[in-house]
Amino acid sequence: MQDYYKIPSKNYRNVLLRVVPGHFVTPNTHVNYYMDMSGILHRQSEAKAAAEALAGYFSADRVIDTILCLDGTDVVGAYLANELTKAGVLSKNAHKTMYIMTPEYDLSGQMIFRQNLEAWIRDKNVLLLLATTTTGETIAKAGQSVNYYGGTVVGIGAIFSAVNAVNGHPVHALFRASDLPDYRSYRVEECPMCRQKRKVDAICNGFGYSPL
Repeated sequence: MQDYYKIPSKNYRNVLLRVVPGHFVTPNTHVNYYMDMSGILHRQSEAKAAAEALAGYFSADRVIDTILCLDGTDVVGAYLANELTKAGVLSKNAHKTMYIMTPEYDLSGQMIFRQNLEAWIRDKNVLLLLATTTTGETIAKAGQSVNYYGGTVVGIGAIFSAVNAVNGHPVHALFRASDLPDYRSYRVEECPMCRQKRKVDAICNGFGYSPL
């Protein structure tokens, strides 16, 4: 893996994204940068800073009952719930607090919720939280699952996003493709790096990467 470099968020200079140029395979696309979220997702100070930054996108006049954390964003999600509560964002839950959840996936990759957790989705206002989104497909699938279990998606937050909106919901992100002017995302069959027979550096997702 090549050395990474850091780019600061335009609006939150204390939040830094580590990026590595190369040829990477994600669950849905091929990209020319790997976004290393390790520090933001697992280091307490960085996770807290990211949550404070994301909280500013969600106004106190909306109701959020559950934060559904994808891509290992649990720590950021917990801090985000704390920040939103302090800012006056309300929940309908009996204990007047937000639920922080991670989904489970079946063998086909479908998001599922066990019976003991369904009540935290059904009739709840759900905020989706992701590490990265390049095409919006993961967000769309998550939204479908939330709807299936009787919940309602009321907001979307991400550390990095290459899309501005999914199914009418704006994607609020700390970093966007414009922060990396030469960032590119390709469908597998259209990847010019593959056509040039350029070696794939790693297979990656929101949890990390596996070098080849």
